[in-house]
Amino acid sequence: MKRLLGLFLSGLAAAGVSSGAAAGPVAPRAVVELFTSQGCSSCPPADALFTKLSADPSLITLSFPVDYWDYLGWKDTFAKSDYTARQRAYAAVRGDRAVYTPQAVVNGREHVVGSDEGGIQQAISGQLLSGGLSVPISTELSGDAVVAHIGNAVASTNSKATVWLLKYARSETVAIGRGENGGRNVTYSHVVKEIQPIGMWKGQEMTIELPRSVVTGSSDVGYVLLLQCDRDGRVGPILGAITVEPGNPS
Repeated sequence: MKRLLGLFLSGLAAAGVSSGAAAGPVAPRAVVELFTSQGCSSCPPADALFTKLSADPSLITLSFPVDYWDYLGWKDTFAKSDYTARQRAYAAVRGDRAVYTPQAVVNGREHVVGSDEGGIQQAISGQLLSGGLSVPISTELSGDAVVAHIGNAVASTNSKATVWLLKYARSETVAIGRGENGGRNVTYSHVVKEIQPIGMWKGQEMTIELPRSVVTGSSDVGYVLLLQCDRDGRVGPILGAITVEPGNPS
């Protein structure tokens, strides 16, 4: 638990938040997740597109490397079985069984080929028209506490969700030695390193308050809070999100 709190505090306090002031960027248009693999020959164009999308401050982008192509001759150096399980859970909740790479998932709801920029933008626009990220999230420092504020549910929103803390590496380049991408250097952006639950939300406005501690941040990493529906023990639609970028504490 101490380690989890340390990660959360590191991301928030390092963002240069002043006491009592709201932190972080404006509400994002969408959360775009990319399921990719170093062993997938069709993935590098999607990885390059994702680097472009990751520069858009109105989007939260998260790259989840999967492990099911490791048998092709190169073991993905970032992949985790949990990320493969996350992708399969999305497919199960949607009911379409569509699990492939590169795959982009927008707001935990709609999937698109990860290299299809037009399709991704269309999915984002469709999500905005249907309500988008409907639950606001903000963060602040208040005295000796770090506080995350989560809003109320809208009438049609599933009222049970988990608050997740994610830590990601901003950019990492890998020299791939074997497999379908052997001999290539590929850059991956916003690669998720850790994802952990930090609270439960039941449709009502709530705060998660944690003690403040002295921390330092790094420009190489970032943090995201996601509010995500639970569907029969699987991850479902994303209701709210905020990015907290690390830096030097103020």
